[in-house]
Amino acid sequence: MKKLILVPLIIVLIASACRKNEVRLNDIQVIGSHNSYKIAIEKPLWNYLAKVDSAKAMSLQYGHISIKKQLELGLRNVELDVFNDPQGGHFSNPKGLELIRESGVEPKEYDSEQKLAEPGLKMFHIQDIDFRSHHLLFKDCLKMMKKWSDENPDHTPIFVLMNTKDQKVKGTRDPLPFTKEALDSLDKEINSVFSNDDLITPDLVRGDFESLEEAVLTNGWPKLDEVNGRFIFVLDEKEEKINHYLEGHPSLKGRVLFVNSPEGNPEAAFRIINNPIRDFDYIKSLVEKGYLVRTRADAGTKESRTLDYTRFEKAKESGAQVISTDYYIPTKLYKSPFRVAFENSTYERIKK
Repeated sequence: MKKLILVPLIIVLIASACRKNEVRLNDIQVIGSHNSYKIAIEKPLWNYLAKVDSAKAMSLQYGHISIKKQLELGLRNVELDVFNDPQGGHFSNPKGLELIRESGVEPKEYDSEQKLAEPGLKMFHIQDIDFRSHHLLFKDCLKMMKKWSDENPDHTPIFVLMNTKDQKVKGTRDPLPFTKEALDSLDKEINSVFSNDDLITPDLVRGDFESLEEAVLTNGWPKLDEVNGRFIFVLDEKEEKINHYLEGHPSLKGRVLFVNSPEGNPEAAFRIINNPIRDFDYIKSLVEKGYLVRTRADAGTKESRTLDYTRFEKAKESGAQVISTDYYIPTKLYKSPFRVAFENSTYERIKK
C-alpha cells in the first residue's frame, strides 16, 4: 500500500521541479516597500507640519525598518529616491532640525558622519521636511544590498525602483536639476558597486533582438533560476527624463536601468501603473502580453487608516508582478492592524 502512494508522490515532486525550472521572471509576484529608505518624521516636526497642512502631514505619517531588515523579512522590491548633489553639501543642515529646536525639543542625532557633505547622489524623501533616511548616500545603500546579496546568493531577484527628485517645494531649498549628467551618475554609482553578473540589464533581456520590447514580447523574460541573486533597476520617471536617459542608448543599449515607457516604444518592457482599481483591466492586459508591471496596494496612508484591502486584492488579481506597500508590517505611528502580505505571511510567490 505504501508503494502505491509513493509512486504518484514522486511524479508530483518531479512535475513540481520541472515546473520550477520553467518559471520566468514575469511568472512571480513580489511585495515590496514604497520609499523604502524612509525613517518617520520626528513627532515635534510632524506636529508642526500637521498645523500647516493636516492632510499632507497625514500622508507622510509612515516609516520603515532598515532596508536590510526588509530584505531579511522577505521583501523583494524596494523604492529609492535620489537627489543630485555632485559637489556635496547642498542638503546639509535641513531646516526641519531648527523647527524641532524651536518647539523646545532637541532633535535626534542627524548625519553625524557628515555624509551629506560628500559628493554624490543623496537619498531621502523631501528636502528640509522629510529628510531622515536609513542611508543618506545612495552608494551606501547599494553597498549594503550587495553585501546582503552576496550572503544570500540564491534570493529571488530584487526589483529596485528609482525616482530622481528635483521638484521644488515651497519653503524648502531648491533641489539641483536632474540633468542628463545626473542621470548618467545613476549608472556610474550602480556600476561602481555591482558587476554585470549581479544585474538583470536591458542588454541581458534584449539579447540578439533589435529592440527590448520585441525581446520581451517574443522571447520573454529570463528563467528565474538563471537570474536569482540579481537586481533589476527601473527608472520611474516621466517622458522628459526618460528621453534624456535614452540619449545615445537606443532601446537602452548599454544602460543599467529599465524605464517606464509606454508599450509601442523600443525600450518598453516594464510599466509602472499605480492604481490597480482604476487601471485593473489595463494592468491585466499588459501582464498577459508579457510586460512586467509594478502597482501599489496602498497610498498616502489611506488604506491603513480605513482597513481597506481593495487595492491589494485588485493588485494581486491583476497579475502585476511587483506590489508596493507601506505596510508589510503594521504601523507603530498610529493604531491600525493593516498589513499587506501573501498567504502564510509571505512576500513572494509564483503566480497561479
